[in-house]
Amino acid sequence: MSNLELRPAPHPCGGNGRTGPVRDVQPGKQVPLGESTVVRRLLPNLGRRMVGAWCFVDHYGPDDIASEPGMQVPPHPHMGLQTVSWLREGEVLHRDSLGSLQSVRPRELGLMTSGRAIAHSEESPPGHGPLLHGAQLWVALPGEHRDTAPAFEHHTDLPVITGGGGLSATVILGELDGTTSPGTTYSPLAGADLTLAAGTDARLPVDPDFEYAALTISGESEVDGVRLAPGALLYLGCGRSELPLRADSDSSLMLLGGEPFEEKIVMWWNFVGRSQEEIEEARADWTAGERFGQVKGYDGGPLPAPELPPVPLKARGRAR
Repeated sequence: MSNLELRPAPHPCGGNGRTGPVRDVQPGKQVPLGESTVVRRLLPNLGRRMVGAWCFVDHYGPDDIASEPGMQVPPHPHMGLQTVSWLREGEVLHRDSLGSLQSVRPRELGLMTSGRAIAHSEESPPGHGPLLHGAQLWVALPGEHRDTAPAFEHHTDLPVITGGGGLSATVILGELDGTTSPGTTYSPLAGADLTLAAGTDARLPVDPDFEYAALTISGESEVDGVRLAPGALLYLGCGRSELPLRADSDSSLMLLGGEPFEEKIVMWWNFVGRSQEEIEEARADWTAGERFGQVKGYDGGPLPAPELPPVPLKARGRAR
């Protein structure tokens, strides 16, 4: 998925050590995406830029798209990151410059590693269903893997943790409670879709060396004693060995975590880099039609790159 803002701000991230257990609720920002979709941007936000290597989170829907085109994101570039597509309802057709053509459906993992350069498009296919609900997330690649070969993975059989207390957890990426997703990772991560039945009262084992955040997908739930309404992100910090979860009615949330990302990065538009020069080069290459390849089959032209901001792009700390 692309950041479609016409004047995307540079986001200095990374390199700020560890934070002990906290309960910091941070609201999302409404951002238009394409022709008919509005997303809640939960990362980066005014208070936090990253959670582990997770550096970007958009939550959208549930949207009624029965009489709408739905998601229509033209071909656009990525570098230095992985994209994670996760659906609760609907279907998204992925195309990329490697020649991949894949429909991603609910509870299937669409994982694209950009490495040095890739381009892709995302669209609701013709004859799509009436609802669209999901999340798009980015993972920053550590320095030693930034030039890895681009790749796309599609996993339909993801592991599920079922314990007592009304909790069920699908492990999307990384590892949670000793269970590992088949998706390729390049840093220690955790990403899971948690379903809480009415009356849930459970404790989920987590890694005390990871920092975590929870965001609501549907309904209201209580995470470590904090009531979390839809459209918000709860940053939890590090230092926990278990996470208390409660719900009075059926609800769901996503749990994201990972070892704090120690490298300093700059995220601008759809690029993750380490310097202004890298970002400028990537923008110039995309504009010139070089390096990122072509996405074939999409009905429309590629997304033009916005103008660079007038201020220098600098890598600083990962949180304000």
